[in-house]
Amino acid sequence: MKKPIVALVGRPNVGKSTLFNRLSGGRSAIVADRPGVTRDRLYRDVEWDGRTFTLVDTGGLFLEDEQFHEHVEEQVSIAIEDADVIVFVVDAQAGVTVEDKQVAQLLLKSKKKIILAANKVDNFESQDVYDLYQLGLGDPLPISSLHGLNIDELLDQIISLLPEMETQEEETGIRVAVVGRPNVGKSSLINALLKEKRVIVSDVPGTTRDAIDTKFSIEDRAYTLVDTAGIRRRSRVERGVEYYGVRRALRAIDRTDVVLLVLNAEEGIVEQDKKIAGYIEESGKGVIIILNKWDLVADIKNRRHYFENLVREQLSFLSYAPIHYISALTGEGLGKIMPLVDAVHVEQNKMISTGNLNSWLSETLFLNPPPSGKGGLKVFYVTQVAVRPPVFVFFVNNTKLVHFSYKRYLENQLREAYGFEGTPVRLKFKARRRRDQ
Repeated sequence: MKKPIVALVGRPNVGKSTLFNRLSGGRSAIVADRPGVTRDRLYRDVEWDGRTFTLVDTGGLFLEDEQFHEHVEEQVSIAIEDADVIVFVVDAQAGVTVEDKQVAQLLLKSKKKIILAANKVDNFESQDVYDLYQLGLGDPLPISSLHGLNIDELLDQIISLLPEMETQEEETGIRVAVVGRPNVGKSSLINALLKEKRVIVSDVPGTTRDAIDTKFSIEDRAYTLVDTAGIRRRSRVERGVEYYGVRRALRAIDRTDVVLLVLNAEEGIVEQDKKIAGYIEESGKGVIIILNKWDLVADIKNRRHYFENLVREQLSFLSYAPIHYISALTGEGLGKIMPLVDAVHVEQNKMISTGNLNSWLSETLFLNPPPSGKGGLKVFYVTQVAVRPPVFVFFVNNTKLVHFSYKRYLENQLREAYGFEGTPVRLKFKARRRRDQ
């Protein structure tokens, strides 16, 4: 059974994101002192008094920025439709506004359980919240999300309104992060995969600022899909909303299993693509290179051969990553993405027995032995010690004698024998003398 959903709604700049962070016990949502920062739905699980629910932060209704006005209203409407309980957040200091009344009308029509949270109350004795009764939503609950005042009472009210159902830990399944530069089609890809408007799609780079998790399943296989803010060059990232969005994107890579690195086929590979790819490799995550907007480069002669060579040349350190060509707009290639994710996840978790590995090592050393003679490298045996990524420890006589070229030879032979497509492998060397020496 799904966890109950609690949605925070209200006009811009009433403190929804601050309240979201307070309730979820961390700084999950981006907070800035201006309206319109939160545009997409943001989900986090909250536990209180033995009950667990999913808290949803939403973009403010009635944004002055007409470019996103309709998109945000649509997202909030979806959140309201999904919610079991709605917390309507208003600014107690500002009093009732025309926009508050419009939101209240929208909520009353929903017939959902509603808590009216009067935020930004610094002094419960002096603050007048009686003006809020005109909204027709019952007794307002005075709170201060910034200072944590009356938050326990708010949580108690939320719990009291949750539907009676058993709470159980949901299976997150394979965690898949969708990353890349701004405007390469990440949100369009996620919407196409999920077949619903889960995140806002816009031609404006940087529309998605928060990392957004979506749990779904295909034929009983569970996944958690993470959409992230577009990652720009550091010199072009302002210290502010976009800066923290980039940090969340990098953290999304850190906490995922498989990364879909989305590239724009129209633009080819630029320096920032290389930096993002490098971060993925350093993090030890599984990776699939997604070339999006494939339909827009149809006029390039031998285009698969051309882009295969381009990717392998520019991202040579990801030579193990499968390349997949798609068009999020037309749907071309979308059906093969999740099977690829499954395959890479299997490779990430592959464990080779020590006996099998040492049979392979004997043959590998025979085919191309390390430099011999006095003071030469001797490789005694190998064992696998970890997965995600697979880590192999080679015991040698002297780690200083392991040349980079021979290490690369061992990795290439290891991949040829066992695969590991889509996942980095780590080769470590440890000095150890044989007992009979």
